Amino acid sequence: MARYIVQRLLLFLPTLFLASFLAFGIMRILPGDPAIAMLGGAEGSFTQEDLEVVRTKLGTNRPLIVQYGDWVGGMFRGDFSDSFFFRVPVSQLMKDRFPASVELAVMALLISNAVAIPLGILSAVKQDSWMDRAATIFTVAGVALPTFWVGILMLFVLGNYFEWAPALNYAGFFENPGRNLSQLIFPALALGYFNTAFVARLTRSSMLEVMREDYIRTARSKGLRELIVVTRHALKNAFLPVITVVGFQLARLFGGAVVIEKIFNVPGVGSLLVDSVLIRDYPVVQTIILLIALVVLLLNLVVDLLYGWLNPRIRYA
Repeated sequence: MARYIVQRLLLFLPTLFLASFLAFGIMRILPGDPAIAMLGGAEGSFTQEDLEVVRTKLGTNRPLIVQYGDWVGGMFRGDFSDSFFFRVPVSQLMKDRFPASVELAVMALLISNAVAIPLGILSAVKQDSWMDRAATIFTVAGVALPTFWVGILMLFVLGNYFEWAPALNYAGFFENPGRNLSQLIFPALALGYFNTAFVARLTRSSMLEVMREDYIRTARSKGLRELIVVTRHALKNAFLPVITVVGFQLARLFGGAVVIEKIFNVPGVGSLLVDSVLIRDYPVVQTIILLIALVVLLLNLVVDLLYGWLNPRIRYA
């Protein structure tokens, strides 16, 4: 196991290098010029000399290999460059925005799994009952409905029937925990609905498959209570595919939070990414993509380690 962990950690650098190369290259391929955007866009009044001055100031007129080398070299020194438009270090923007996105994603993950896993177990244990059918309707709707539509519909209902609207001023958790949770609870519910539905369906199907195994019948024949059979024998083995999905869902929630943060006015990394792409703020976009890639790699490692812990038969050569 230790050898496997070391091998996985050694893959971090080339994977992050590939992610950084793709983030850097895609932003240069997309149409648009940050210098033109800073001068007021294509409709702005500026000369070619003005454009060259801004490009020189931003460093975008240098060869691409030089720009990439400077950016990667700065990352190894802990310097992610400065934002083109916000005129502050990118690390400062991440420090201000990243906690809100992490809190939103973690809240959505906790809420969705707290509902999805018991719901999936109940559906499997009470197969073909009215509870199973009601859970099926709930989960199928969650998988079918787009996250942005759920967020817009929730905002419409809350605003029209409960006179609730997103706060203009975001409160951090350590500043005002009560206000912070009241601001994020509805975005977390909207963001986690798809995750709830998907994990519940997966838990149900996995539990049904395990419940038909011979060792489950053996446990029942020994006179064990049904609760012990389900929790101690069935759930542990049925949980393996669920663990995989839950690990990947946290990374997915970061991507899904882009629209939800916009809808509910949450000042997180997702909304910053959208704004930065529109104004071609290269350093900010590249850093956010690289940060997401790092989170995904770490989650993959954690999921693999949990696999080995839950199932001792799994061995890594």
